[in-house]
Amino acid sequence: MRKFIYILGVAALIQSCGHDTPLKNSFEGKIERDQIAVTTKIPGKVHQILVSEGDVVQAGDTLMILEFPEVEAKSIQAKGALESAEAQYKMAVKGATENQLKQLRAKRDGLREQYEFAQKSLARMENLIKDSLIAQQKYDEVYMKFQGAKNQYLAVQAELADAENGSRIEQQKMALGQKERAIGAVSEVDVATKERFILAPQNMTIETINLKVGELALAGYSLLSGYLVDGTYFRVTIPERQLQNLTVGSKQELLFPYLKGKKIEAEVVSIKALNSYANIATAYPDFEQQESLFEVKLKAVQLDDARKLLTKATFILHLDTSK
Repeated sequence: MRKFIYILGVAALIQSCGHDTPLKNSFEGKIERDQIAVTTKIPGKVHQILVSEGDVVQAGDTLMILEFPEVEAKSIQAKGALESAEAQYKMAVKGATENQLKQLRAKRDGLREQYEFAQKSLARMENLIKDSLIAQQKYDEVYMKFQGAKNQYLAVQAELADAENGSRIEQQKMALGQKERAIGAVSEVDVATKERFILAPQNMTIETINLKVGELALAGYSLLSGYLVDGTYFRVTIPERQLQNLTVGSKQELLFPYLKGKKIEAEVVSIKALNSYANIATAYPDFEQQESLFEVKLKAVQLDDARKLLTKATFILHLDTSK
């Protein structure tokens, strides 16, 4: 019986050593970084790629240039429509040209002469009809010519007034609306043209370039992806019984085995319950089956200390339970 117990003890010791179980109250976690994807709002072909995987870029740096043949065609159309709308608006405000005004004034003077002659003829006919020297038919013909000359003279006067004063206000507003619509179309094309240049939204490290030169970039498709330069954080899984030693805002010391024991001071920024065991970040979490697990997120106190750390590398958090 003693021999059997001894064998079980040795087997347990060997198994424990094989898993390289960490020290008590020490937890292994993983270095993580906030990811970011750079997309395009307008479909186009990749014309030029200005970065390589692994490059560190600043916010506003040009990462990629796209081609938009359709946008260039629309730009020509929009500019042509704007020129036409501007001409229509100027014509509506200014009215007739100087030559058109000269023609209308000459037409007015000619019709005025006809009107005055018809008026004199009618006056003579009135005297003759009183003395019964002419037939009523002859008088009616002269009167009809007088009315025609009068109406033509009044019409050309109104036409000349419109030409001198410009178009009516409704026509001017309509022309102005067409002009503003054309200006909006040009602005829309200018905005689309600027979208050719894919810029870095934040300081980031280029992790993956998903397209090559000549390939089609669809709207919303991830062209490049990477990690935020200052988005490094540390993720570790802690059982509930150890949470008494951790509070949001507390400072903890992290150890990095792959850097030969380098230490970094970090601050606890959040503690949340894990809904799935698949999210466990610690390699060998020491917890009872009925215990809940919590994910603890920490960030380096000095951001420069975390920028060169390798993503997914392991760190060790040791909780001091003596406090």
